[in-house]
Amino acid sequence: MDPSRVSKLRYRAWRRGFTEADLILGPFTDTHAPRFDAAQLDELERLLDELDHDIYAWVIGQAPTPPEFDGPVMAMLKASVPAVHAARRL
Repeated sequence: MDPSRVSKLRYRAWRRGFTEADLILGPFTDTHAPRFDAAQLDELERLLDELDHDIYAWVIGQAPTPPEFDGPVMAMLKASVPAVHAARRL
């Protein structure tokens, strides 16, 4: 794992420009990216290249996730959404 790569991904995840995406992607990346292997970091990086509104729609189920993004990282991200929203209400 490359700490500088994880740091860059964390920055990108928290500074999306769409608050809902920040609140989903930021905590997820903070929690999981430091433990990701290179393939998972690649998957996260590709995901962060996509538009915020698209990612948000895929994560909350408003739109189907395209096959190229429907992998282990997206599954973990989708599973983390209820926890993120619960923490936000506290």
